[in-house]
Amino acid sequence: MAITMINPEELQAHTFFQSHCWSKLKAIVFCAVMWHGKDAETAELLSVASLDFAKDDEILLEIKADYDFIREKLIAQGFESLTGKDGKWIQARTKGHGHGSISRAFYARTGLVKKIFEIAS
Repeated sequence: MAITMINPEELQAHTFFQSHCWSKLKAIVFCAVMWHGKDAETAELLSVASLDFAKDDEILLEIKADYDFIREKLIAQGFESLTGKDGKWIQARTKGHGHGSISRAFYARTGLVKKIFEIAS
């Protein structure tokens, strides 16, 4: 799930709790929806959750560690070094399908979305 585009200058300049990534994460409302068939006109809202954690919660510290790793990699190796392989909960990868794309965005891994719904229930 896309969180926000990465601006290399902003990523270098801001720590996690000052970042656009954090401001987006803490404001996101996650909605689990079941679509009834391909091209369905109706859907069922199953659950709603948010990233409602204290700044010292373990999962939030792990997300911060992912951000810090990606930030340090950018500083040391450059923007092109950022790949979807980095990060346990969030990743910095090409936006869209890749194939020569040079833009990057922060994405929540599926495990993070699942964990947020588990904690919320």
